[in-house]
Amino acid sequence: MPAPALYDRINELAPEFGGLFLQPHDDGYEAARRVHNGLVDKRPALIARCSGVADIMAAVELAHKLNLAIAVRGGGHNVAGRATIDGGLMIDLATMKGVFVDPEMRTARAQGGVTWAGFNRETQVHGLATTGGVVSSTGIAGLTLGGGLGWLMSKYGMAVDNLVSAEVVTANGELLHASADDNPDLFWGLRGGGGNFGVVASLEYRLHPIGPMVTGGLIAYPFEMARDVLRYFRDATSSLPDELMMVSGLVHAPDGSGGKLAVIALCHCGPLEAANAAVEPVKSFGSPILDTIGPRPYCELNAMLDGAYPKGALNYWKSSFLDRLDDQTIETMIECFTRCPTPMGQLLLEHFHGAATRIPVNATAFPHRAVGYNAVVISEWMEPAITNRCIAWARDSYTALAPYTAAGRYVNYLGDDEPGNPVAAAYGPNYPRLQKIKAKYDPRNIFHMNLNILPASA
Repeated sequence: MPAPALYDRINELAPEFGGLFLQPHDDGYEAARRVHNGLVDKRPALIARCSGVADIMAAVELAHKLNLAIAVRGGGHNVAGRATIDGGLMIDLATMKGVFVDPEMRTARAQGGVTWAGFNRETQVHGLATTGGVVSSTGIAGLTLGGGLGWLMSKYGMAVDNLVSAEVVTANGELLHASADDNPDLFWGLRGGGGNFGVVASLEYRLHPIGPMVTGGLIAYPFEMARDVLRYFRDATSSLPDELMMVSGLVHAPDGSGGKLAVIALCHCGPLEAANAAVEPVKSFGSPILDTIGPRPYCELNAMLDGAYPKGALNYWKSSFLDRLDDQTIETMIECFTRCPTPMGQLLLEHFHGAATRIPVNATAFPHRAVGYNAVVISEWMEPAITNRCIAWARDSYTALAPYTAAGRYVNYLGDDEPGNPVAAAYGPNYPRLQKIKAKYDPRNIFHMNLNILPASA
């Protein structure tokens, strides 16, 4: 549809739209269409930058009338770039950034365009927080709807375990409230089922007393110590208190030199005295070349890794839960990392234990409740000329680790080139139930630009 004709149709069909419509020739379109991952380069026919729930409802209706496929952007951080679409309508929530905290009830409702940096800034005014990512520029909606791991998960569970309710605009343009009492089937599906059931306009979370000071940071060792560091991490994580969450891995020095390091990053969210005792064994291990572990504001800790994931960098990720972290797995990780072609590449191990693993598998759509590790191959680079090499390294590394991986996959890290049916595999026993919910709320699969759950057939 030519641009003038499309403008005429927009003015006719959505005269009361309070936000902003952007087409390819408009000022602001280029910036608005970009998502965090610079490898993703899609051009929507139309971007509906919404100012509120009524705009979302109008945008869904407009997409139907113009016969445009829909993508939904919250924070735009999803590594596979599912927040955007070629030739369709991007429903953009980026300007919907309201956060409303009830300190007495210890809850907060936040709009769909909020990032964890904005969320934490408001909740920490009251000394409260909830599980929310390890990179503060990530959007709250996408992370939560896919499960939501974060620094507080071993003490307070995943982000989905702290979701109290949500406002959802469904495929037919209807606004629904989802909670344990209202539309409980939809609420169950939202807690891990991603954006399959509608546009989530706002999310309400349970908050916990956190900070303002917590204990955490990063400790780095020479790459020659990688074997010992990963073995230490394995042993240390066998008996952690709930208050302590740890991540380890192989990374490059942040100065861009390409120097390889072995690191442990952690957060202890309990009292500072208990935290000091809990992290002392880590600080005493080996001969680190950098140690930033200590008391710091929670907002600062939640942002400490942001610099490693700049907007616009090209990203290609692969991940899977490990069946075991034995010496051979560690050797394979080290061998793979020696061949990494980019000074921004990483191999990470995210440890799951505590409260996040005590939730029954079928309590939420997010099924991964076993104690263990999520292995993440992060290929990240800035130079388009090395794209093929960087993607090949990620794939080869993931293949090399395959003998040690379990069946589970974390949906927030799934790419668009996965063989077979990785979505069904990621949800495991919960997938059939999700298909039934999808058939009820989105039978025509209008919302398919996501980790798509196919509606159950009648």
